[in-house]
Amino acid sequence: MRTIILILCTTLVLNSGAQPTEQKNSQKKSNHLKNQNTMDLSKLTNPNVKQAIEALQSNDLKSWYSYFTADAVFTDDGNTMNFKSFFDNAFNHKEKFLTIDKVENQGKEITGNFYAGQWGTFKVFFKFQLNAEGKIKRLDIGQVH
Repeated sequence: MRTIILILCTTLVLNSGAQPTEQKNSQKKSNHLKNQNTMDLSKLTNPNVKQAIEALQSNDLKSWYSYFTADAVFTDDGNTMNFKSFFDNAFNHKEKFLTIDKVENQGKEITGNFYAGQWGTFKVFFKFQLNAEGKIKRLDIGQVH
């Protein structure tokens, strides 16, 4: 009987500080996602572009669309695409920038690493054109080669 109690006590002491591997991995993943959601966007100098990117980063599709004109032109790697269907799909996959590496052209051109859902992660550019009221009238995106 003493042996059983000793084994139980030893087991409890040894396991009291340890976390199961699954729990540790879950915590790491949670911390990684928190870091991605709080990425520093202070490099973005154009206020309208910054607000649109904030909507993208927070996966707020309604807000994203509010920064664009109703007839916004959209290209992906030089191919004209349907703006709404493309971004409905992108937001469905929670696509977003992981890093912003370069901002140019008065804050209207952004280059960085991008999580593209089903397509993986790669370096992309986003080039915004705004109308006189500050709404985005054109967005060209593509992979940086």
